[in-house]
Amino acid sequence: MRSFKDLKVWQKGHELTLSIYRATKSFPRDEMYGLMSQLRRAAASIPANIAEGCVRGSGPDFRRFLQVALGSASEVEYHILLAHELG
Repeated sequence: MRSFKDLKVWQKGHELTLSIYRATKSFPRDEMYGLMSQLRRAAASIPANIAEGCVRGSGPDFRRFLQVALGSASEVEYHILLAHELG
């Protein structure tokens, strides 16, 4: 069985999460429990779901977790759009 850390998609998701954490450090303090928190959780959900799905062992389970990760990626995309428009 291959480690999730070897998957390029997990590596990219992890890099995205690190970037999101760095970028959100500069968010206003009043967003700590709002947009900042939502964005960080959604970003971390991407590689977390890929990692969990990878160890499930079956193709259908892995695909389901990849779909959840894709949903989280769309959520991150929206939160970034919202943050950008809010300045």
